[in-house]
Amino acid sequence: MAINNLLKGSKVNLESIKKQDSSSIERWFNDIGFLRNYDVVPAFPKTQGDVEEMLLEYKNSNESYIFSIRENETDQIIGLCGFENILWNNQNAVLYIGIGEEDSRGKGYGKEAIKLLIQFGFEELNFHRIQLNVLEYNKKAINLYEKIGFKKEGVYREYIYRSGKRYDMYLYGFLREEYNNKNEL
Repeated sequence: MAINNLLKGSKVNLESIKKQDSSSIERWFNDIGFLRNYDVVPAFPKTQGDVEEMLLEYKNSNESYIFSIRENETDQIIGLCGFENILWNNQNAVLYIGIGEEDSRGKGYGKEAIKLLIQFGFEELNFHRIQLNVLEYNKKAINLYEKIGFKKEGVYREYIYRSGKRYDMYLYGFLREEYNNKNEL
């Protein structure tokens, strides 16, 4: 299968980030609702320079890949996804995803982007294991990950403190064998 087909779905494409995308990404990194589901670091606003520096770090790293998620009909960037903390010798990586455009959430874009990313990880990058972390209050994401085939493997109890309350963080994993045995991803 050609790599172009690996990164192209019926609703979204996974592509490199373009220079003009940084203003959209800056807006998302100033949206506390997005940040509280996307990352565990404090929801601290980022300037366009901060965003550009972060994207450059991903681009220059041997341990990560970052993609824009683009809606096919409009070619508009709607989110980010990729792999980080890649351990090439162990064939492991951590998957991350965030749909930054609020009106693009709940439309199946994230599901398709994750499927494309998993296919890329197992078929092109030769991963054995793909894992992710998700906070217990992100119920929609948890349901999606489980439907796709991720298995809950552990809990980091009371991992994060948000709005005066402690929350667990869940560890999910997906193995190559599970991917190969799944009839449809």
